Amino acid sequence: MKRKSGSDSPAGRGANLLTIFRFGKWVVGMKSGYLFLPRLTACLPMLLGLLAAGCGKQPDASAPAVAEVPAQPAEKRYPLTGEIVKADPERSVLIVSHDEIKGYMPAMTMEFKVSKGDLAIAKPGQHIRAELVERGEDYHLEKIWPDDAATQRALDAAAKALAQDTAMRGKEAYREIGETLPEFTLLDQEGRAVAGSRFRGKQVVLNFIFTRCPIATMCPAATERMSALQKAAKAAGAKNFELVSVSLDPEYDTPGVLKEYAQIRGLDTSNWSFLTGPDAAVRHLLAQLGVIREFEGATIKHTLATVLINEQGKISYRVDGSAWVVDDFVRYLKKG
Repeated sequence: MKRKSGSDSPAGRGANLLTIFRFGKWVVGMKSGYLFLPRLTACLPMLLGLLAAGCGKQPDASAPAVAEVPAQPAEKRYPLTGEIVKADPERSVLIVSHDEIKGYMPAMTMEFKVSKGDLAIAKPGQHIRAELVERGEDYHLEKIWPDDAATQRALDAAAKALAQDTAMRGKEAYREIGETLPEFTLLDQEGRAVAGSRFRGKQVVLNFIFTRCPIATMCPAATERMSALQKAAKAAGAKNFELVSVSLDPEYDTPGVLKEYAQIRGLDTSNWSFLTGPDAAVRHLLAQLGVIREFEGATIKHTLATVLINEQGKISYRVDGSAWVVDDFVRYLKKG
């Protein structure tokens, strides 16, 4: 099925914050082609002073880190909604029955190139929303999110409740050791809605990362330590614990992106959840746990914190920055 006239003009090239391009294959009516787009990443790490302290309690945190890339020409993207018909891992495509894209393409069933992470969690019959990207003769789907009504209701209700809680706490939004972790609902690396209450009855080590963080001493170091902690705690006999990593960049870090992040690094997700979701929910969770995050164009500034939550859901220990000691957390987890 052909697109409407006027849709054959080449799309512009470009990237959002630290966008990583992938291989592409387009299949429509048994025609196929390949296109390689190189990875374009750049960064400029530097230390920035912490934001001026306001009224109320503030955690002792590391200086925000900075990542920046040169601006690129804007890439043409189209919002898409539809239903997954089939996943074809051998050809790295999803077959999707999508709705009309006004001014660009009528409703139809076609194949799209997607990432390995998106392929791994795709389920026939699942409703999704995504961005269609045309690169030459290739059609890609990126930023794929679950779009079923039940999931959206759960996410929206939890985000609204968390925002109200932050507003009611006011200047005392930051939660001290001994206070209860705020309630939240986010999506994990499988695309499932996960409520914070799911972890009650277990000890939880929670931190914040984002997948495109290029500063080796920040998010990559934090992930390496979490992996080392997981192995060390299991070796020490700790059993009733979970690890949780929440994305600082939820606009980019979809469930599929987080899935691929874990797969590439060989991370054990049997008791390690990577969470993402509405930016408003993440923003209020950061505020209540005292983590600074700011976007300024192509720059993201952030601090890091690793927080231990006990079986009752209370904050029992925290370390700011990424240079925490694995054995310190192991001792706490063994007590559980």
